[in-house]
Formats: sequence, C-alpha cells, structure tokens
Amino acid sequence: MIKAPQVTLVGAGPGDPELLTLKALKAIQAATVLLVDDLVNPDIVAFARKGARVIHVGKRGGCKSTPQAFIERLMVMAAREGETVVRLKGGDPFIFGRGGEEVVHLREAGIKVEVINGITSGLAAVTTLGVPLTHREHAHGVVFITGHAQPGSKGPDWRALAATARDARLTLVIYMGVSGAGTIQDELLTGLPADTPVAIIQRATLPDQRHAVTVLRELKATIEREGLASPSVIVVGDVVKGIAVAHEGLRTRVA
Repeated sequence: MIKAPQVTLVGAGPGDPELLTLKALKAIQAATVLLVDDLVNPDIVAFARKGARVIHVGKRGGCKSTPQAFIERLMVMAAREGETVVRLKGGDPFIFGRGGEEVVHLREAGIKVEVINGITSGLAAVTTLGVPLTHREHAHGVVFITGHAQPGSKGPDWRALAATARDARLTLVIYMGVSGAGTIQDELLTGLPADTPVAIIQRATLPDQRHAVTVLRELKATIEREGLASPSVIVVGDVVKGIAVAHEGLRTRVA
C-alpha cells in the first residue's frame, strides 16, 4: 500500500539534546529527509539515521535566510516522493517557529501533518537558573512575546503590555528582543517600575550559556556592557528576584 504523503514538524527544544522528547527522538531517527533550522544543535541532528538526507534551511534574524516559500516547496516535494519528512525546528514549532504557517500550506497541498512539541527556550532559559515563570506570590501568569516585528507590520504595543503586566502581575518572556532592547526598555518603563528585575539568557541550556541579571532601567546598557547577543531570551518580572537572591543582591552577574 502506498503511504500517504506526510510531514512531521518536530520541536528540537532549546539546544540540550537531553531535553528532546522521546517522540521527537523517534521521529528524527525514522526520517529519510530532515529540513533543519539554523538554531538546532548539531548533536541533535546526529541522531538521524545513516543515509538520511539533511537539508539545512537556516533562519536567523539579521542573517541571510532560506525563503519560507522555498522550504515549504521542499517539504511538499519530498513528501510526495514518498520520503519520511521531518521539519526540525529549534524550540517548539508553534511558538515563534512558523509552524502554523507551514501546517496551513501543507494541508492545502494535501499533505498530512503531525506536530511534535519541543521545550521552548522561554521556559528552559529561566529553568536553568532555578527560577519559575509563575509563582503564587510574584506572578499570576506569563506572556510569551516576540521582540522582532515582521517587516512592514506593527510590533507589540509595549506600553499596553507593561500596564497589563503590572496590574495582572505577569512575567514577560521576550524572544528576539536583543536588537530592539532600547525601545523595549523605554516603552516598558511607561508602565513598569524602573527597578523591575530582568534577566537576559543567551544560548540557554548549551555549554556556553551566559546570563545577566539587572533591572529594567539598565536592560540595554547591560546587554551592551556584557556583550550579550542573539539567540537570547529576556525575562521581565518579579520572579527574577529569585535569581538575584541566589547572587546576593540584585546586581548584574554573567555566568
């Protein structure tokens, strides 16, 4: 019986291979074609079966990227040729990973789609520092938001978000926010106290992870002084006080 064409979108997690789910690992090992994002750890790609075709389709802000339409055509073509296709993404496919766009395109092309979740960096980053994103005393919820707007589109309303985070006691987890840190800082300061704790975590869960703990008014200056760069996650809120306590007071530290 001829196998119906299918593509599996697999979340590779934040980087540490041990944070892969068993289901993700099985899918990677079964694939005959893997389309791999730029931020996926090569040690995870190494789990692919011998002879599997690995196609690197890098996407990273500020760098030359493979066009999304080209990636989607590759997936459709390989699936129709009977390949076992895995689209391997950093983090989780449905959290700033264009997984939603790819599911729509594949289904419109008559391709069956399975999605396997991965641990998103916004969760893993603070976990490596021993801090939760929610806490009964400090944060009643969490907002995952991108700091990088699509060209030609309006970005997040940081002022409204600051007011909401203050009133509802929310933790803000900002992806892709390093390049716009100055604007984010200034806009958030319209609604959040200047001494709101902030953590910046670069390359979360990897051996070369670095982090800094500071306050909102010093966000941009801290990033520049410590040379922190993408990929980084910025976490804003009182839960970060837990990191500060571990470091004997709220002052910048880089691991």
